Amino acid sequence: MIIVYTSPGCASCRKVKQWMKDHNLEYIEKNIFSFVLNEVEIKHILSRCDNGSDDIISKRSKIIQENKIDVEEMTTGELVRFVQQNPSVLRRPIIVSEKNFLVGYDEEEIDVFIPPQLRGAASNACNVSCPTFGECGHWNKESESAKPV
Repeated sequence: MIIVYTSPGCASCRKVKQWMKDHNLEYIEKNIFSFVLNEVEIKHILSRCDNGSDDIISKRSKIIQENKIDVEEMTTGELVRFVQQNPSVLRRPIIVSEKNFLVGYDEEEIDVFIPPQLRGAASNACNVSCPTFGECGHWNKESESAKPV
Protein backbone atom coordinates (compact mmCIF):
# COMPACT_ATOMS: atom_id res chain seq x y z
CA MET A 1 0.00 0.00 0.00
CA ILE A 2 1.14 3.53 -0.78
CA ILE A 3 0.91 6.16 1.97
CA VAL A 4 1.06 9.84 1.06
CA TYR A 5 1.75 12.30 3.87
CA THR A 6 0.28 15.65 2.90
CA SER A 7 -0.76 19.05 4.17
CA PRO A 8 -3.53 21.40 3.11
CA GLY A 9 -2.55 23.99 0.53
CA CYS A 10 0.50 22.05 -0.64
CA ALA A 11 0.73 22.24 -4.45
CA SER A 12 3.13 19.29 -4.68
CA CYS A 13 0.76 17.22 -2.55
CA ARG A 14 -2.09 17.98 -4.96
CA LYS A 15 0.12 16.97 -7.90
CA VAL A 16 1.02 13.64 -6.27
CA LYS A 17 -2.61 12.86 -5.44
CA GLN A 18 -3.68 13.69 -9.00
CA TRP A 19 -0.85 11.57 -10.39
CA MET A 20 -1.96 8.64 -8.22
CA LYS A 21 -5.55 9.04 -9.45
CA ASP A 22 -4.43 9.36 -13.09
CA HIS A 23 -2.51 6.10 -12.75
CA ASN A 24 -5.32 4.33 -10.86
CA LEU A 25 -3.10 3.69 -7.85
CA GLU A 26 -4.68 3.15 -4.46
CA TYR A 27 -3.16 5.15 -1.65
CA ILE A 28 -3.85 6.28 1.87
CA GLU A 29 -3.59 10.00 2.49
CA LYS A 30 -2.47 11.17 5.91
CA ASN A 31 -2.73 14.89 6.54
CA ILE A 32 0.18 15.62 8.89
CA PHE A 33 -1.80 18.38 10.63
CA SER A 34 -4.94 16.38 11.37
CA PHE A 35 -3.27 13.00 11.90
CA VAL A 36 -0.58 12.77 14.57
CA LEU A 37 2.22 10.54 13.34
CA ASN A 38 3.14 7.92 15.90
CA GLU A 39 6.68 7.04 16.93
CA VAL A 40 6.82 3.87 14.83
CA GLU A 41 5.67 5.73 11.73
CA ILE A 42 8.23 8.52 12.10
CA LYS A 43 11.03 6.04 12.76
CA HIS A 44 9.96 4.04 9.69
CA ILE A 45 10.07 7.17 7.52
CA LEU A 46 13.48 8.08 8.95
CA SER A 47 14.78 4.57 8.26
CA ARG A 48 13.92 5.02 4.59
CA CYS A 49 15.95 8.24 4.27
CA ASP A 50 19.31 8.05 2.51
CA ASN A 51 20.54 11.29 4.10
CA GLY A 52 19.07 11.01 7.57
CA SER A 53 16.68 13.68 8.73
CA ASP A 54 17.84 16.05 5.96
CA ASP A 55 15.59 14.17 3.53
CA ILE A 56 12.40 14.90 5.44
CA ILE A 57 13.09 17.90 7.69
CA SER A 58 13.00 21.39 6.22
CA LYS A 59 15.80 23.36 7.86
CA ARG A 60 14.19 26.52 6.42
CA SER A 61 11.01 26.00 8.42
CA LYS A 62 10.03 28.92 10.59
CA ILE A 63 10.20 27.05 13.90
CA ILE A 64 13.72 25.75 13.22
CA GLN A 65 15.08 29.11 12.10
CA GLU A 66 13.42 31.24 14.76
CA ASN A 67 14.49 28.93 17.58
CA LYS A 68 17.88 28.06 16.06
CA ILE A 69 17.15 24.34 16.44
CA ASP A 70 19.81 21.87 15.34
CA VAL A 71 18.03 18.61 14.56
CA GLU A 72 21.41 16.92 14.02
CA GLU A 73 22.05 17.25 17.76
CA MET A 74 18.79 15.50 18.69
CA THR A 75 18.50 11.88 19.66
CA THR A 76 16.05 9.81 17.64
CA GLY A 77 13.51 10.03 20.46
CA GLU A 78 13.86 13.81 20.68
CA LEU A 79 13.49 14.11 16.90
CA VAL A 80 10.35 11.95 16.94
CA ARG A 81 8.77 14.10 19.66
CA PHE A 82 9.84 17.28 17.86
CA VAL A 83 8.17 16.14 14.62
CA GLN A 84 5.02 15.08 16.49
CA GLN A 85 4.77 18.50 18.14
CA ASN A 86 5.84 20.44 15.00
CA PRO A 87 4.64 18.60 11.88
CA SER A 88 5.21 21.74 9.78
CA VAL A 89 8.95 20.95 9.78
CA LEU A 90 8.33 17.96 7.50
CA ARG A 91 8.95 18.33 3.79
CA ARG A 92 5.88 17.42 1.78
CA PRO A 93 4.59 15.26 0.33
CA ILE A 94 6.27 12.15 1.68
CA ILE A 95 5.34 9.07 -0.33
CA VAL A 96 6.05 5.65 1.15
CA SER A 97 5.35 2.14 -0.08
CA GLU A 98 6.80 -1.21 0.84
CA LYS A 99 9.61 -0.83 -1.71
CA ASN A 100 9.76 2.88 -2.54
CA PHE A 101 10.21 6.22 -0.84
CA LEU A 102 10.01 9.72 -2.30
CA VAL A 103 9.87 13.20 -0.82
CA GLY A 104 8.27 15.88 -2.96
CA TYR A 105 6.82 15.58 -6.41
CA ASP A 106 9.37 14.59 -9.05
CA GLU A 107 7.91 13.67 -12.45
CA GLU A 108 10.83 11.42 -13.31
CA GLU A 109 11.08 9.59 -9.99
CA ILE A 110 7.42 9.09 -9.12
CA ASP A 111 7.08 6.34 -11.75
CA VAL A 112 8.68 3.94 -9.25
CA PHE A 113 5.25 3.67 -7.63
CA ILE A 114 3.76 2.11 -10.77
CA PRO A 115 3.91 -1.66 -10.29
CA PRO A 116 6.67 -3.21 -12.46
CA GLN A 117 4.24 -5.41 -14.38
CA LEU A 118 2.29 -2.31 -15.46
CA ARG A 119 5.46 -0.44 -16.44
CA GLY A 120 6.47 -3.40 -18.59
CA ALA A 121 3.07 -3.55 -20.26
CA ALA A 122 3.25 0.14 -21.17
CA SER A 123 6.76 -0.24 -22.56
CA ASN A 124 5.76 -3.19 -24.71
CA ALA A 125 2.59 -1.50 -25.96
CA CYS A 126 4.25 1.60 -27.40
CA ASN A 127 6.24 1.13 -30.60
CA VAL A 128 6.43 2.66 -34.08
CA SER A 129 3.03 1.19 -34.96
CA CYS A 130 1.44 3.02 -32.03
CA PRO A 131 -0.70 5.93 -33.31
CA THR A 132 0.69 8.29 -30.67
CA PHE A 133 4.33 7.22 -30.96
CA GLY A 134 5.36 10.62 -32.37
CA GLU A 135 3.82 12.54 -29.46
CA CYS A 136 5.10 10.29 -26.70
CA GLY A 137 7.87 12.18 -24.92
CA HIS A 138 9.38 9.08 -23.30
CA TRP A 139 9.79 7.23 -26.57
CA ASN A 140 10.76 10.37 -28.49
CA LYS A 141 13.69 10.86 -26.09
CA GLU A 142 14.81 7.27 -26.61
CA SER A 143 14.53 7.49 -30.37
CA GLU A 144 16.47 10.79 -30.39
CA SER A 145 19.26 9.29 -28.32
CA ALA A 146 19.45 6.38 -30.75
CA LYS A 147 20.06 8.67 -33.78
CA PRO A 148 23.56 8.52 -35.24
CA VAL A 149 25.72 11.55 -34.47
